[in-house]
This record gives sequence, C-alpha cells and structure tokens, in this order.
Amino acid sequence: MVAYQGNVEFEYKGSGGLKAMFEGAMTGQGLKLMTLKGQGEVFLAENASDLHVVELQGQALCINANNVLAFDASLQTEVKRIESPGIPGGGMFHLEVRGQGTVIVMTKGTPVTLQCQGPTFGDMNAVVAWTAGMRVAVSTQVRVSRQIYAGASGESVALQFMGMQGHFVVVQPYEV
Repeated sequence: MVAYQGNVEFEYKGSGGLKAMFEGAMTGQGLKLMTLKGQGEVFLAENASDLHVVELQGQALCINANNVLAFDASLQTEVKRIESPGIPGGGMFHLEVRGQGTVIVMTKGTPVTLQCQGPTFGDMNAVVAWTAGMRVAVSTQVRVSRQIYAGASGESVALQFMGMQGHFVVVQPYEV
C-alpha cells in the first residue's frame, strides 16, 4: 500500500498459518498476507512494477507467487508442483488461484501473452502465469559448448506448455 483514502483497516495475516509458512519456505511460493477491511480506495505498488488486474470468473490461473501483489479473499489459493525429471530436485512450484474475484499480478515491464497453439516455450525465470489445465514440462537446450565456454549465449532451461485453444502463457521481459 502506498496510499489510501477513506475508512480502511489493515490487519497483518502473516503467511496464512504454520502450514502455509512451512509450505512457502519449502517451495518458494509463500505469500505474506494482509487483510483490508472497510470503505475507501487503496493504492498498491511494489518496486515500480507494472500491475495488471485479472478478473477470474470461475477459472484457475497458475502464477509465480512472487508476481502476486493482492487478491480477493473470495479466491482459493493452493501451492502446486510441476513434476519433471528435467527440474533440479524433481519439481518446480507455483501458486494456483481459482474462483470468482480479482487478482493483481505484477510484472517487470510490459508482458507478452502467448496463445498456446501447439508447444509453447517460456524461460522458467521469465514466466509469470499460465492457464491451469495445460501439460507443463521442462525443456533443456543445453549444448556442450555452453558447458565448456563460460559466457556462451543461449537459454538452458525453458518450460514447455501444451494446451488446447483458449490456453495462454504470460511472459515478462525480465528474468528473475
């Protein structure tokens, strides 16, 4: 919150309980929560990030928790795992947000929304969000020259998304 007008009360909720705190520490997908109550306007910001208002109408969206600024209390959240043999440790985690309500997503720069029509790839450090229900796997493009010559160009790990019409992936022009 950078400013507010009206009669608004703020209550710190922490990470959502002991289970959520442990889950956040283990997966990197933890949220520090605060509840806002009352009437008025609240202005949100985080490190000059671009903010995007996403209205969910019963759908589910998979988001990197680091890209979530705020969401309606009516939405359900759950940390989920992408299992793939190509990921160190055997898995990567994300936050699935579903239900009816608003979620505010942060990006560094103007993101690109890629409609999935066949295999779609995104750098795992630049992917912000994607529609739930797609098959997600890891694609490695590591070449021997990249291993031998330090500073060689090329991306080593990407997420591969396979979805039917209507599915999309959001990628920011910034690698975390």
